[in-house]
Amino acid sequence: MSSTTASKDTNKQNQPRAPKPIAGPGAIRLGMALMAVGLLFAVPGARAETKLSAADKAFILAAAQGGMTEVKLGELAGRKGTREDVKQFGRLMVKDHTAINDDLKSLAAQKCVTLSGNLDAKHQAMVDKMTALRVADFDNAYIAAMLKGHEADAEAFKAESGETQDPDVKSFVDKSTPVVVDHLLQITGMKQ
Repeated sequence: MSSTTASKDTNKQNQPRAPKPIAGPGAIRLGMALMAVGLLFAVPGARAETKLSAADKAFILAAAQGGMTEVKLGELAGRKGTREDVKQFGRLMVKDHTAINDDLKSLAAQKCVTLSGNLDAKHQAMVDKMTALRVADFDNAYIAAMLKGHEADAEAFKAESGETQDPDVKSFVDKSTPVVVDHLLQITGMKQ
């Protein structure tokens, strides 16, 4: 081999080679997937999270605690209540507030708000207090707690509806408020 031929072979080895194009149906799917990923990051606002006000976030967190408490106290009323209307109202609280809580969980996830799966100290103390009551004292205490809680909830939900600028929060509140007001009317009628 001559030195000229050897130098030509060395030059060929040092030159960068173009990659072979990927062909076939797999390449098409890969290309479409890469374009879709690129579009998610290229389109302004495509994955932008909604900025939630501090007041809306506080409302969501408080509503979640209240809703979980209503469910736990409703379950307790079903077990510990002696009056049939108390037991029935407790079952209604479990059903309605479970549905509201599910809607609230979806809203919180959409708005990047992390909800606790546990009651805070204040709400747990309320459940503990009701649990410790004698059966004979339970019904009246439950009715009083539900009356006080639903008065506050109805007021908070109506205020949030008027103050929030977030359409998703407003939609949740406007859907839930009639349920809370109906509970207030029912529990008011049960007071002796």
